[in-house]
Amino acid sequence: MHCVILAGGSGTRFWPYSRRNNPKQMLNIIGDQSMLQITVDRLSKLKSTSEIYIITKKELYEPIIKKIKNVNPENVIIEPSAKNTAPAIGLVSEKIFTKNKNAIMGVFPADHLIVGHKKFEKSMDNAFRMVKKQNNLVTIGIKPTYPSTAYGYIQYEPNNDKNNIGYHVKTFAEKPHEKLAKRFLKSGDFLWNAGIFIWQVDTLLSSLNNHMPELYDSLIKIKSCLDKSNNFEDIWNNITPTSIDYGLMEKSNNIFVVPAEFEWNDLGSWDALHKFFSKKEGENIIRGFGNVLDGKNNLIQSIDKFTAIIGLDDIVVVNTEDATLVVKKDMVERVKELVSWLEKKDYKELI
Repeated sequence: MHCVILAGGSGTRFWPYSRRNNPKQMLNIIGDQSMLQITVDRLSKLKSTSEIYIITKKELYEPIIKKIKNVNPENVIIEPSAKNTAPAIGLVSEKIFTKNKNAIMGVFPADHLIVGHKKFEKSMDNAFRMVKKQNNLVTIGIKPTYPSTAYGYIQYEPNNDKNNIGYHVKTFAEKPHEKLAKRFLKSGDFLWNAGIFIWQVDTLLSSLNNHMPELYDSLIKIKSCLDKSNNFEDIWNNITPTSIDYGLMEKSNNIFVVPAEFEWNDLGSWDALHKFFSKKEGENIIRGFGNVLDGKNNLIQSIDKFTAIIGLDDIVVVNTEDATLVVKKDMVERVKELVSWLEKKDYKELI
């Protein structure tokens, strides 16, 4: 399997710790390694892995080449500008197709946490088998443990076959409000969308031709440029940014989902980080130098400055050298809005 890691994100929900030139995937969020290195190491252990690719933005190319081990520098691919996941995946697929027209391609986020390698490998093997058996587009779904409003959902068609390893996908659902998320959980036929995909590269390109013809045409032109070692930036700049979920997965009828048995967390916000480290209800998590008095369920991230919370609950405080963030845990999704405001105000040194 040719494993593709999507590593071009800005990690804005982890501001101010995560910055444009040192985003979440390059940070040691949960241990002594960056999230990207953890992902590379996990994929390297899969028996089915033949090559690993990383697609990223220009600013991260050099840091990745210098810091990330076990990846061939020739397989670190630069996207000229951010165009969301469909163009990025399409660009790498053309490179893989040139090497091997029958290749199976897996697509993985750079910054998700997965616990339980044997179960992860089993899920990948099941997805691999489904792809080889039929020309399907396969995704991985996570059994929800609570009514999350931070994740997208996949509804599948249940069947009574006990030996079944995957299910036909009925619908994809965007991040729901809390009431709808509770309905999803109760119904029993919804899974969290983990953003992991497995398919044969020619099946993907054929599906893009059917459902995203403008993107496919651009990819054909880009392939011609690559064959001649020509610059393709002008073609890329005219591509419409589109997610693979919206552009392809929601439109195709040959989508199957393999329910995962491993533990998964997208670590998509400061609140998610608190939930990961918290071992008991109401626990305060202090990462670095700080203290909480008469408060519960708080998170402090402050490596070099002493930071204190007194008499408050459900608060996130993040201290860096040049910025401080204070936000209620149920509003951490709005950190992304704050970063957008900083961009509009042209505070380049803070983003």
